[in-house]
Amino acid sequence: MIYKTNGVCCKEIHFEIEDGIIKELEFINGCDGNLKGIAELAKGRKPADIISAIQGIDCKGRGTSCPAQLATALKSVL
Repeated sequence: MIYKTNGVCCKEIHFEIEDGIIKELEFINGCDGNLKGIAELAKGRKPADIISAIQGIDCKGRGTSCPAQLATALKSVL
């Protein structure tokens, strides 16, 4: 799946869910080290677990963040 983000530095989130588990996750642009870390932490976990942990996180008063956009992306496929 490819999710186009809104209001954040990351432009897209590419992810794959197989058998109810996040198998692949990549953020395009954004804070490279932080987003690679988030991706590695999310792989192998259920989308619902990730959503509950990161939804609503704000970055610099934008009302969203790259993690919050990931939560929205995952919700879109559940």
